[in-house]
Amino acid sequence: MINSLRIFPEGKRNCYTLKPREGKNQNYYVRAFFYYGNYDSKNHAHKFDLYLGVNYWATVGVEDRQWKYYNIIHYSVTDTIYLCLVNTGFGVPFINGLDLRFMNDSPYRSKNGSLSPVEQADLGGHQTQSPIRYNDDVYDRTWRVDVNLIDSVSIGTETNIDIQGSDDPYRLPVEVLRTAVQPRNGLNSLSYNYTLVYTENFTPEFRVYFHFAEIEQIAPGKLREFTITLNGLKYGPFTLEYLKPLTKGPYKLQVPEDQVRFSIDATLRSDLPPILNAFEICILWPLPHSPTNQTDVDAIMAIKKAYKIDRVDWQGDPCLPLTTWTGLQCNNDNPPRIISLNLSSSQLSGNIAVSLLNLTSIQSLDLSNNELTGTVPEAFVQLPDLTILYLSGNKLTGAVPHSLKEKSNSGQLQLSLDGNLDLCKLDTCEKKQRSFPVQVIASVISVSVLLLLSIITIFWRLKRGRLNVLLSSSVGLSLSLKSKNQPFTYTEIVSITNNFQTIIGEGGFGKVYLGNLNDGRQVAVKLLSQSSRQGYKEFLAEVQLLMIVHHRNLVSLVGYCNEKENMALVYEYMENGNLKGQLLENSTNMLNWRARLQIAVDAAQGLEYLHNGCRPPIVHRDLKSSNILLTENLQAKIADFGLSKAFANEGDSHVTTVPAGTPGYIDPEFRASGNLNKKSDVYSFGILLCELITGQPPLIRGHQGHTHILQWVSPLVERGDILSIIDPRLQGEFSTNCAWKALEIALSCVPPTSIQRSDMSDILGELKECLAMEMSSEISMRRSVEMSLVLGTNMVPNIR
Repeated sequence: MINSLRIFPEGKRNCYTLKPREGKNQNYYVRAFFYYGNYDSKNHAHKFDLYLGVNYWATVGVEDRQWKYYNIIHYSVTDTIYLCLVNTGFGVPFINGLDLRFMNDSPYRSKNGSLSPVEQADLGGHQTQSPIRYNDDVYDRTWRVDVNLIDSVSIGTETNIDIQGSDDPYRLPVEVLRTAVQPRNGLNSLSYNYTLVYTENFTPEFRVYFHFAEIEQIAPGKLREFTITLNGLKYGPFTLEYLKPLTKGPYKLQVPEDQVRFSIDATLRSDLPPILNAFEICILWPLPHSPTNQTDVDAIMAIKKAYKIDRVDWQGDPCLPLTTWTGLQCNNDNPPRIISLNLSSSQLSGNIAVSLLNLTSIQSLDLSNNELTGTVPEAFVQLPDLTILYLSGNKLTGAVPHSLKEKSNSGQLQLSLDGNLDLCKLDTCEKKQRSFPVQVIASVISVSVLLLLSIITIFWRLKRGRLNVLLSSSVGLSLSLKSKNQPFTYTEIVSITNNFQTIIGEGGFGKVYLGNLNDGRQVAVKLLSQSSRQGYKEFLAEVQLLMIVHHRNLVSLVGYCNEKENMALVYEYMENGNLKGQLLENSTNMLNWRARLQIAVDAAQGLEYLHNGCRPPIVHRDLKSSNILLTENLQAKIADFGLSKAFANEGDSHVTTVPAGTPGYIDPEFRASGNLNKKSDVYSFGILLCELITGQPPLIRGHQGHTHILQWVSPLVERGDILSIIDPRLQGEFSTNCAWKALEIALSCVPPTSIQRSDMSDILGELKECLAMEMSSEISMRRSVEMSLVLGTNMVPNIR
């Protein structure tokens, strides 16, 4: 019994926002339930429109004790699906229940429109039986048992029908296939007519499906053979196998008489009459309108969030259907673009949102009479169509950008700035702004030069005496370093490692052993091998760097040993080894999607610190998954950056003939020119991200040799096939929207030229947003496991 509903007395359009984790370019089954029940004691019929996305779906007309449901198979071209109820003036819109189900790889596919089932008939079932639907039906179809074919009789079986073992992709429930109808005695034909009643101005396209299963054991030598005649067109003949499902269709019809007529007829040589277990008739609803340009949607949503705009009608698509959001105007393009935004007197505060600059088709922007602070962005001049910009009545400061004033003076822009008391509109403002800090800057430069000279002197002295001062186990380090980096004797190294009993890794420096300190801490001991290609200078370089570089996402140095031929580095121990081992196919602990994103953020934080937090900046030179180590809690830390090169200036590159990097991760620009810089690390980080996303190594082994991961990913990206890109071991447990964003971040790191690559600061910011998106998606999924919006309990009659 239906006992609850939700009404929408305010606003012309009210929308539900559905964000399925599978994302765009997928099929979804959407079903909406309505039952009036005289909830308002007015006892009158209600009539309102239902929209799916920006396109009309149905007109809902519900009377007192009448219940209705509408279902549609919708191909979504966006990550967000809006379901909107539109008030047409004939009663307050309401809804009792709303279901959204992912159709997975169902055969009901159509990119040209949405399929609306108008008849799903379970033939031969008992009239008292409730309709069959999910969980019995994997696609959540609703099979009605009250459909009758003229002059037919029911037949059935209790024998099981193996749906899982069948190659029929339609996968009808067993209970539907176990019953059928056949003509009554003496007849050899089954027939049915369906007439569509609708008011829309288009000729409908029908899709018709016939479902069969032989449920009677036919005597040897007997034959059941039949044809299908659909609106005058004949198909067949067909025969059936015992207990094996068979679907014929979809047959496409576009008929002006709005009628579907079919008959199932026995052939002349058939010994038995025809049967039919079930059939479906669907209408293909056209999708004439495209949703608003996605860049504009993202921008206006960010603006809404930044300024905490809470307007009743700011929901659903900004431009469609019917009306736009208050204060917003769109053009008539398909898809539409936002061309005007009026947020005057809207109590906005803070700086002018950067997202406003992403409305690239905007012509008029009114932000007047608010509490906006900060400066006027010069980037407004880059909006090609902007002709009106009203910023008056705010608290803006600083100088008006010269380029905006020029555009205003030339008549290309109506610029209003009145009422900003601390905003300087004169050309002299910029000059004053530049001249004011000259003395201060000069003083700062003088102090900086003196400080730099002092530092150079200190390092020069340290360099001369580094063997005795930096690495001498007897003299020790300075007091500040001695507490962090402990000197060990070789005898202590032997004891710590239990005579080098357990090898946990090996690299260019030498083998790495598991060790235990007296205080119970586990450590990793890297011992310089006699045959190592890395010598004494490299050892000194790694020690010196590790002593002064500290970050939570860089592996820490516990101590060192420097005794003639016996040199070792003692690191903190990382319980979960390296990322490469965790991503192997045979790894026992498969990393979930959220853990992978967190590892990416951790690694980005460590690399961003090396690039932008160290002076001079440090380039890793060999970033790869085996150099990303994981703690017990899967916190990621970058290792083996001791052989990095430090550059005096951020923009400088370093020309080197020494090999840097590992095949698959090496920057192609560096390989071609020998120019090594921070962007070389960015390229390697992009490959590392691709590894995390796909589960594939940088060089994928195949029959024709090795394929680079970017060559493997590129055609899948062009097809929009994100499900084939993501590591299949995740089994779909990720947000598609988040996965696309992560992949876009990775691809922004790997253009062939370094100037096209993002900086690690920007990459880190994007990855943090991606992780927040995934966490938000997980929270939403916990609240609605199958994305089914249940707006009350026991809302729907017993339709299972």
